[in-house]
Amino acid sequence: MLLNVSFGAGMLAWALFVPVGFLLDPLFDRIGHVLLLEIPALRPLSTSWFNTPLVPYTNFNNTIVLGSVVAWLVLATPIWLGARFGVVRYRAKYGERVRQSRFFRAVTASQAYNVYRWFRPQ
Repeated sequence: MLLNVSFGAGMLAWALFVPVGFLLDPLFDRIGHVLLLEIPALRPLSTSWFNTPLVPYTNFNNTIVLGSVVAWLVLATPIWLGARFGVVRYRAKYGERVRQSRFFRAVTASQAYNVYRWFRPQ
């Protein structure tokens, strides 16, 4: 297993972030357009990539694909640091209060939660 993520959390993240990706497509398109067409120094590199076997299957000649990959490479570390900071802060400040809430106890006592536990990583 590559990542220790529960099935439910993965489905929730997918449902939340797919629409965000579509909303960011114009930005990704602009980034990819600049990299592919407006920087002449990168043209020989992209030409050699697309003449190499298997690289054209990455679809990096699509401005949205290239722009989203570059944006991810630039933002991966800041997003990870922010998420880590947020999780640590949540656990220290709110975690125990949430676990003691009536809603949380009702959810964990339900049959649906028992089904969820089957898919939860150990």
